[in-house]
Amino acid sequence: MVKIETDISRGTWLDDGAGRQRFEDYAKAYLRDNPEVGLRWEETCLRNLRLHMVDLHDVPLVAMTPVVVRAWHKKVMAGKGGRTSIAQSYRFLSTVMNCAVRERAVASNPCQIRGAGADRAKERAIATPAVIEQLVAAITPRYRAAVLMAAWCELRRGELCGLLTDYVDLDSATAWVLKNRVEMLESDVAFDKDPKTAAGRRPIAIPPHILPYVAAHRKKWAGTERFFVSRDGSPMRGNAISQAFNRAKKKVGFTGTFHDLRHTGQTLAAASGATLADLKNRAGHASDQAASRYLHMVAGRDREIAIRLSEIARSGDAAKLPPGIVMH
Repeated sequence: MVKIETDISRGTWLDDGAGRQRFEDYAKAYLRDNPEVGLRWEETCLRNLRLHMVDLHDVPLVAMTPVVVRAWHKKVMAGKGGRTSIAQSYRFLSTVMNCAVRERAVASNPCQIRGAGADRAKERAIATPAVIEQLVAAITPRYRAAVLMAAWCELRRGELCGLLTDYVDLDSATAWVLKNRVEMLESDVAFDKDPKTAAGRRPIAIPPHILPYVAAHRKKWAGTERFFVSRDGSPMRGNAISQAFNRAKKKVGFTGTFHDLRHTGQTLAAASGATLADLKNRAGHASDQAASRYLHMVAGRDREIAIRLSEIARSGDAAKLPPGIVMH
């Protein structure tokens, strides 16, 4: 008892009972009891726990050392698992062990591998305006507005599926994003939820050149409540959009995903002269880092900058530089 009191006063006391818990049991309890864990992330973590973290299931928390973590990580990285899901697994492991530290089950977090939890996004395909036109021509007409609003309004697939008809205002050419449609990976459960951040709730100005398509969709295919619905009137599934898009992209030879259309929109917006703040507002990003992920050099942009620099040289006045140059 004296030793325990001494350890408590020094801040070194550990709960031996908690530390002997199996990692799997503790991790599942963390997911179950944490109110900040959403259903989709819980499902993802349980799936990764089942697919990538089996070797850690029976490890007591106190035995989860940096050596154990490093050996596990090396093994899964040598396997056939996807790099994104392995990075998710490592982040989940680190989060759970941080909780164990706070609850005095262990003294420190054993996850010490630099960059192991980083999801390094691959270079995304950019669809040119001509390719977007080809995709629209190739896809089933019901999905044309979805392609255009993803590419030119930078809407996520879940935002499209959660878009309400009443919040697509053709008169002001504005779409209001207030909800995100979440679909579970291993069941048919789907539900609406608020965006992750306040920045996700936003108005989107619809470019004039796609407004006729948006108007046509509202007249012919939109539901009374939701802008995008299935043929039976039920909320459209994101997978239905993806499948239709995959069929269309094969016809035109585009290699990107449906989400890459959002990346395309951000890149073209940057080329139009949008600032980082503009891009954040339009895409619903809360951080500079998230918005910067979508900034890439557009083909021919460097040549345009060179030409405009010559215009400055000729005029001798930088104030005469035409708007629209974004340096990154």
